[in-house]
Amino acid sequence: MRHMMIIVWVLRGSPGIQLSLGLALTALITTPAEIRAQDYPTQTIKIIVPYPAGGITDVLPRIMQEWLTKKWGQPIVVENKPGAGGNIGAEAAFKSDADGYTLLVTAPSPLTVNQSLYPKLAFEPEQFVPVSILATIPTGLFVNPNKIKANTLAEFIAYARANPGKVTAATQGNGSTSHLTSEWFQMAAGVKFVQVPYRGSAPALQGLVAGDVDLLFDNLGVSLKLADEGKLKLLAVATEKRMPSLPNVPTLAESLPGFVSATWVGVFLPPKTPRSIADFLSKDFAAALAQPDIAQKFRDRACEPMASTPAATTAFVQSEAARWKKVIQTAGIKLE
Repeated sequence: MRHMMIIVWVLRGSPGIQLSLGLALTALITTPAEIRAQDYPTQTIKIIVPYPAGGITDVLPRIMQEWLTKKWGQPIVVENKPGAGGNIGAEAAFKSDADGYTLLVTAPSPLTVNQSLYPKLAFEPEQFVPVSILATIPTGLFVNPNKIKANTLAEFIAYARANPGKVTAATQGNGSTSHLTSEWFQMAAGVKFVQVPYRGSAPALQGLVAGDVDLLFDNLGVSLKLADEGKLKLLAVATEKRMPSLPNVPTLAESLPGFVSATWVGVFLPPKTPRSIADFLSKDFAAALAQPDIAQKFRDRACEPMASTPAATTAFVQSEAARWKKVIQTAGIKLE
C-alpha cells in the first residue's frame, strides 16, 4: 500500500516526473524475474532424468553433481522418472514451477521424436526453455556373442537376412534413439528384427548380457565397457568416420552409406522460466564441462562434451527433430 500512495502522489507532478515514473514502473514490473536470477540459487535444485538409473543420461549429471553443488552452494537431487519413452519424466518437469529449481536432463526422445510417434503428449516439447547440450554420444551395434556368432557387420547382415523375424533387438524404449536406429537399419540393410522395448538403456543392456535378446543399438557410454570385458561384441559404430579411439571398429556407413546415428544429453527448464536463469545455468554447465577431470570422465564413456548456449541448443534440437521425423516417416514407424 505504501508504494501505491507514493505513485498517486507523484502522478500529480510535472510531465517530466510522469515520464520518469513510467520508466520506474517498467523497471518495477521486470524486477521479480531479475531478482530471482540475481539471487538464484537459494535452495535445493532437482534434476529430473526421465530414464532409469545407470544409463548414460543418468550418469552424466551425476558426474557433474559434486562440482555444481560446490559452485552453487546448494544441494542437487537427481530424480529418475522413467516410462513412456521419457514422456513421464518430461511431463513432470514441464508442469514444475518456472523458478529454475527443477531441471530436465534428457536424451532426445521427449523433445525430438515423441511428437512424431505419439498421437498426443501431455506437454509441449517446444515450450521447454533450453539450457545446454551436455554431450553427444555415438551409437554402436552391440550383439550378445553367445547368440550371434558373426564377427563382422557383413556376416551379421547375412545371418539376419537368412533368419527374418528371428533376430531379437532390444531398444531403450519406443521412440528412443536405439529404437529409431534399429528401424532405420532394418530398412537400409533389408533385414527384419523382433523389437523388444525396455524402460531405458540400463535394463536393455542387462537383457542383452543375459541373452534374453540378440542385439542392441546403444550409445557407447556404458555399453562400450561391457564390450571391453567380453560380455558384448561391438560390430560397428554409427559415426561418419572411424573413431580414433576405436580404429579397428568399422562404421555402419562403410556398408550402409549415409548411416550416421548418435544420441545426446541436454538440459532444459520448464516453460516460462526466466531466460536469465537459463543463461546462468548454461554458463555454469559449460564451466563444469571445462574441468579436466569432468571432461575426461565424459570421454571415458565415449561422450564428447558440448556445452552449447541456449540459442545453439534450440537450433540443435530443431535440427534433430526434423532429421528423425524424416526417418520415422520413411520407415513408417508406428507405436502399437
